[in-house]
Amino acid sequence: MQIDPRDNVEVDLETGHKVALKDIPEGENVIKYGFPIGHATKSISKGEAVHSHNLKTNLTNAVEYTYSPFHSASPACDGDRSFMGYVREDGSVGIRNDIWIINTVGCVNKIAQRLAQTTGAESFPHPFGCSQLGDDMHNTQKILKGMVNHPNAGGILVLGLGCENNHMEEFCRVLGEVNPDRVKFLNSQDSRDELAEGAKLIEELGKYADTFKRTPVPISKLRVGLKCGGSDGFSGITANPLVGRFSDRLIACGGSSVLTEVPEMFGAETLLMERCQSREVFDKTVDLINNFKEYFQRHGQVIYENPSPGNKAGGITTLEEKSLGCVQKGGRSAVVDVLDIGDTITKNGLNLLNGPGNDIVAITNLMSAGAHLILFTTGRGTPVGAPVPTVKISSNNRLFENKPGWMDFNAGMLLNNKNMDEIAEQLFDYVIRVANGEQTKNEINGYKEISIFKDGIIL
Repeated sequence: MQIDPRDNVEVDLETGHKVALKDIPEGENVIKYGFPIGHATKSISKGEAVHSHNLKTNLTNAVEYTYSPFHSASPACDGDRSFMGYVREDGSVGIRNDIWIINTVGCVNKIAQRLAQTTGAESFPHPFGCSQLGDDMHNTQKILKGMVNHPNAGGILVLGLGCENNHMEEFCRVLGEVNPDRVKFLNSQDSRDELAEGAKLIEELGKYADTFKRTPVPISKLRVGLKCGGSDGFSGITANPLVGRFSDRLIACGGSSVLTEVPEMFGAETLLMERCQSREVFDKTVDLINNFKEYFQRHGQVIYENPSPGNKAGGITTLEEKSLGCVQKGGRSAVVDVLDIGDTITKNGLNLLNGPGNDIVAITNLMSAGAHLILFTTGRGTPVGAPVPTVKISSNNRLFENKPGWMDFNAGMLLNNKNMDEIAEQLFDYVIRVANGEQTKNEINGYKEISIFKDGIIL
């Protein structure tokens, strides 16, 4: 399959690997998706396999960018769509009504787990909240703040130890004012029986959450995170373009989507930069890219130490190739804002979010930013899930058939000459069903976890 008329390679639909469409001399760029994905390290003959043995990245550390805006026509919203959501007292909307236990520190992970087991609340262990300094501590606090404020939770128990750096008083300064009926606090060192006290507070939270009922909400209130992991050679052909089509349609109806995984924008970042709706957003996008490159350099790493072994086994050779497939999840809509780790979505449209490609860190960042659910595309398969519904979309039929306990939707149908518009409509309908309460596989399995980004030292 030739993806773009400009390509000099095609994709084998059985394996996802690349084959040369013509002779490619040594040093010449290999073109896929209409853009260079690297250069030939030796002469490649027509029909020859193209992979790590004869293809190498073109990426370097330093790149200068020029603002050259290009905005394609946005699709029209095709009718009034709504979902049944929980409208909170502050006007925010949730698609779940869970009770969450949020730890200020990793020392109380097991207490939270025992409370979850006995009460039906949900806990999310993490190792941080103490022995951190500077930006790392602030990142932890911002991620936890985003969780406390997330509208998918009908009630929150903030559980602390009492002596940690992120102690309750300090965390509350970051958290700000909250509804005491929805958010309750417990320091374990201050209670003779923290399990009994915690269970009592969770019971009160449950009664408060039960006062909320699902009501019709316009689709413009929906916020969707976009993520890929365990990608293969089909991801950029099926699952990611399909999610991009969904994202454009949601945005056309006034909703929001969030694209993250900054290292997997390297090599395709200009496609996002030209869609920035203003010079200010462009400058923020340039900083997003360059700051993450500096992060790699600061730790003595090259920026193109990617794709992963699984990506390569699936047919992806260079970071440019991976990135050109990855950014397709963002569709063609204008970029309206750039968010840092721990920031919350405030603008309708396509947002870019700082953070690495690591699956659990990325879904944590998306959730904390306010995503009601996450569309997670994969060609290799993964059970990973966030505290919010995490829709697993397979890029190929084999994965969907082999891992029914993990996968929610099959984009591999597009390899069978199915119509993109038809499959996109099916995905849109499925997402609305999830927003209405249909459980995803990660929810059914209880696969919900978080991981907080760390850069600095631990004391």
